[in-house]
Amino acid sequence: MAAAGAGNAALPALAVRARVCDAAGVATKLRIALISTGGTIEKTYDELEGVLDNRASVLDVVLAGLQLHGVEIVRVPLMNKDSLEMSPQDHELIARTAGSMAEAHDGVVIVHGTDRLAVTGDRICTSIGTPRVPIVLTGAMRPYVMRNTDALQNLTEALLAVQLVAPGVYVAMHNRVLRFPGVVKDKDRGTFVRADG
Repeated sequence: MAAAGAGNAALPALAVRARVCDAAGVATKLRIALISTGGTIEKTYDELEGVLDNRASVLDVVLAGLQLHGVEIVRVPLMNKDSLEMSPQDHELIARTAGSMAEAHDGVVIVHGTDRLAVTGDRICTSIGTPRVPIVLTGAMRPYVMRNTDALQNLTEALLAVQLVAPGVYVAMHNRVLRFPGVVKDKDRGTFVRADG
């Protein structure tokens, strides 16, 4: 997975995060909060209407197909919206929830629509500064239900990145990890890039 740090092409600091051990010396699982907000990654096809829509979350199906040894996923279903329909209050709610989850977990992954993902990433930085643990946003350009989806790759990358990067706010998609602030969606290339790069 390629990575770029804030303001330059340097790699973000990787955090060697020690696993906590119980009284018997057995490593405990990292607790990762997975906040779902909707977006393309969770769109399903409505056969009666002939449209892709955010009606039911597919994240449990996606997660069931992954081998997540050493990780406990704590699902936080916050909303199920297309990010173009998100209000400033929605972005603030996501930021507050991410901050709260960062205080109680070993990392936070936010599944989000890509059109307004950068707005939320910047809002988290403004609202809470540098969190105690990594907060990683991800999404998809094509829904999970489509054969050529990028959803599985992006969610897997986010779940790995949240265990490796230093505390901060990031987007993990398309084999890249970028740190906020200063990340934007490049609609022509269909991915996220540094605003200054």
